[in-house]
Amino acid sequence: MKKDEKKHRNISELGEFGLIDHITKNVKINHKNTIKGIGDDAAVIDYGNVCSVVTTDLLVEGIHFNLIYTPLKHLGYKSVVVNLSDIYAMNATPKQITVSIAISAKFTVEHIEQIYEGINLACQHYNVDLVGGDTSSSLTGLSISITAIGESKKEDIVYRNTAKKNDILCVTGNLGAAYMGLQLLEREKEIFKANPGTQPSLEGYDYILQRQLKPEAREDIISLFDEIGIKPTSMIDISDGLSSEIMHICKKSDVGCKIFQDKIPIDLNTEKMGKEFNIEPLIAALNGGEDYELLFTIDINDLEKIKDYKMIHPIGHIADKEHGAVMITNSGQSIELQAQGWNQLKDEE
Repeated sequence: MKKDEKKHRNISELGEFGLIDHITKNVKINHKNTIKGIGDDAAVIDYGNVCSVVTTDLLVEGIHFNLIYTPLKHLGYKSVVVNLSDIYAMNATPKQITVSIAISAKFTVEHIEQIYEGINLACQHYNVDLVGGDTSSSLTGLSISITAIGESKKEDIVYRNTAKKNDILCVTGNLGAAYMGLQLLEREKEIFKANPGTQPSLEGYDYILQRQLKPEAREDIISLFDEIGIKPTSMIDISDGLSSEIMHICKKSDVGCKIFQDKIPIDLNTEKMGKEFNIEPLIAALNGGEDYELLFTIDINDLEKIKDYKMIHPIGHIADKEHGAVMITNSGQSIELQAQGWNQLKDEE
């Protein structure tokens, strides 16, 4: 190779999180009121009495959603929720959103109305204002980018990097249902492609379909924390699977952890779907993603405060970094957790 020739690397070599680390490693903060930049669920900007909490998510047709089975109204609603979930993961309250949308020629005015019907419904449900955005044409399909802005007192904000040894790891709700809903939709899509005259067989699957197509953010948990006097020691939302999110907390906090298989909450509908597809529900919970539940740690002294709330499940504890991040199976084996959550920038094996 000649000296002036540069080796070009495929983005897939790095993956999504590796790419983020690579392109942001030289980013410098120039303003002292930027108290948290890249590296958490949202950025934090200090304005004195309160802090602004800001996050952005991009949803791209063919990557994040398939319009064969995704109703446009549901897509609009979900595009808001995935952003609000990041705000709640900072223990903050969302206040405003902006919406930018790129549209190809296949979409009509009525189609866009359906998307915004879902967006407006989410804004009403979560008491959030739509305050601006942008529109553009697209050559390849539909893209929706939403920025959510929230607020919190500086002392109330919770980060990923503040978990400490002996903290209790908890998750809300249940895990794996959204992934199973996606598998069902993909199956029915393939059946329809082979036999266009057939109708989808979706009766009895309402729960897992709702978890995939119209998820909800855990506003109730943030309100509960305030009600019972708990401030988590760290927190993240579960968008890429439990394993990936645990690894984020462990990496950012420079700790290890131990979780227990029998403590991971999995709904009966998820287990039923797992049997039908011959998919282990635990794998869906660990690696499926899109559950938009909250993963957080609390001081061990706060454990008593949450014991009566069935929507919160202690699943393990934080340990020294040297112990690694492991799961104890029902048979007593210790298995190292891997960040195998969905990653759209990795090559498929």
